Amino acid sequence: MKIAVVAANGKAGRLIVEEGLNRGMDVTAIVRGENKTRANDAIIKDVFEINKEDLAGLDVIVDAVGAWTPETVHIVPDAANHLANLLKGADTRLLVVGGAGSLFVNPEHTKTVADVTPFPEEAMPVLNAHQKALDDLRKYDDVNWTYVSPAGDFQADGERTGKYILGSEELILNSKGESVISYADYAIAMIDEIESGSHIKERISVVSE
Repeated sequence: MKIAVVAANGKAGRLIVEEGLNRGMDVTAIVRGENKTRANDAIIKDVFEINKEDLAGLDVIVDAVGAWTPETVHIVPDAANHLANLLKGADTRLLVVGGAGSLFVNPEHTKTVADVTPFPEEAMPVLNAHQKALDDLRKYDDVNWTYVSPAGDFQADGERTGKYILGSEELILNSKGESVISYADYAIAMIDEIESGSHIKERISVVSE
């Protein structure tokens, strides 16, 4: 299977590249500067410079673009939309590294984690950007997208346990009553979904066991 990871030098991107390579996938790293991953193939481009030719022949694109400041967070939905527009009508799938703030906390799906959690004000632009990316993806009927929300506590340097629980639109807790997952276990879940293709045009969520 041929996949490309956009923002492959980032913490999440690099682990997704690693997991894909370990499963025997043909992985291309798409990075803005020097390729710091183990992928032999690299495209050195900003996400917004990527064109259809760059994505030709690929089975899956992973959007691992992140942004953390109020000035840059627009990049999150903008990148998702740019890649989705390139993939309109194509068989190539788009998997997006999402956020947890958009997960629902009630069966009616009227309230999200962001609605009921007293986040610091400086965190809201990031939460809103990931929410917008999901809202925008839901409008694409002709793109094979999957949005993968991590648990609330998304630990960059957390342990790789190899185990996780798969959820869908609602926040789920593990056996300890926690909403937590490591980037490493999240990468496993992402590659599992790439292999299975079980949730096209859906949002899924993952939490550690």
